[in-house]
Amino acid sequence: MATLIKPVSGWGRYPVQSCEIERPERYADLKPSSPTLIARGQGRSYGDAALNENGHVILTERVNRLLLLDVENGILRAESGVTLDEVLNAIVPKGWFLPVTPGTKHVSLGGCVAADVHGKNHHHDGSFGNHVLSIELIKADGSRIECSPENHSDIFWATVGGMGLTGIIGEVTIKLIHIHSSQMMVRHYKTPNLEQIFKLLENPTADDSYTVAWIDSLVSGRELGRGVVMCGHHANDDELPFRIENRYNIKKRHAISIPFNFPAFTLNSFSIRKFNAFYYSHEGKKTSPYLTDYDPYFYPLDGLNNWNRMYGKQGFLQYQCVIPDKTSFEGIKAILETLTNSRHPSFLAVLKRLGAESKGMLSFTMTGYTLALDLPIRDQGIFPLLNRLDQIVMQHGGRVYLAKDARLSPESFHTMYPRYEEWLNVKTLIDPENRFRSSLSQRLKIGETA
Repeated sequence: MATLIKPVSGWGRYPVQSCEIERPERYADLKPSSPTLIARGQGRSYGDAALNENGHVILTERVNRLLLLDVENGILRAESGVTLDEVLNAIVPKGWFLPVTPGTKHVSLGGCVAADVHGKNHHHDGSFGNHVLSIELIKADGSRIECSPENHSDIFWATVGGMGLTGIIGEVTIKLIHIHSSQMMVRHYKTPNLEQIFKLLENPTADDSYTVAWIDSLVSGRELGRGVVMCGHHANDDELPFRIENRYNIKKRHAISIPFNFPAFTLNSFSIRKFNAFYYSHEGKKTSPYLTDYDPYFYPLDGLNNWNRMYGKQGFLQYQCVIPDKTSFEGIKAILETLTNSRHPSFLAVLKRLGAESKGMLSFTMTGYTLALDLPIRDQGIFPLLNRLDQIVMQHGGRVYLAKDARLSPESFHTMYPRYEEWLNVKTLIDPENRFRSSLSQRLKIGETA
């Protein structure tokens, strides 16, 4: 199969690395074809998880058939390259929805498994892997194995959250959730500080399975962590308008495209402070429950094509961490204080409550709180800042999300992921020559044996 050598990056556009790209057209062509390789779906991991510098990258975007949709029982099976957008277009008109969804629908089904993605409902429904019924995995020797929580469970849980390092995820079967309409019932709560945000997230209303908080990351003192908590649930029959013509209608949004890289000076402390003040005031006024389509609720940034260009051609880093419940408030507060005292403003700061820890051996989630920060790369000073944040996270027993990472050290990784040796035992069994590797795994020395 023909290959093309070209510079590639993740969604954060850092780092940019030369990779040998191969794009199979059919499922039968999806197989290991070089000494080292990594599969890549839509390239929405932020750092170097779907890169393989000077090595092979297999694009799965053409391997995207929907194989089964059981509308009676809510079961879907599809090839790994299918996007969540394509899945939603098929299932929503039938009265079904994804059990878990990240903040963009432009990700592949295989990528959701590999990163064990989570959403606004993790405290309620767990991560994506909780709802995966089975996976067909293409191993390093080219053979294919069907694994599930009941069958080859060690391979299954090494693959869920395993960042594509156990093999190529070929097909995925998931359990869907039933919905009464494509509408969401949403309400906002304006909060004066971090303490109030925690109180709201710890005690959501009974019917709101989705909760998330936007945080103004530039304020300090008594207002530290002020923000807006957004709660929602799939609208019930009695919450819908009496004469709704098509309750499962999918309203297509016309996305605005950002055609060029913003100049480096565009996003600065002044502009971000002004935007945050406006957003805090505007969104904080939406205190009455209101109906909205699922698309703008779950995927607000999908309304901006190429929004990563807003950070300039140097790119940006998303720093996402989780702090365990016991000291989550102290840990998140320390991170925000460190950030506000730095010269590196975060354009976006989002806080979510997480529920039970995933069974995935390298999965990110644990019971506690996760904070995500978008940080433009302006100079090399951003890296020492993130090293300091790593120390805070580790002091509190937390970890950094590998799907967002581009700069963590091997030492920090091994501290943050205590089940690594368990994962390595499975990896060594099914990929003894460590053929499946990425720039992320090589940087963090994942998969290497003594």
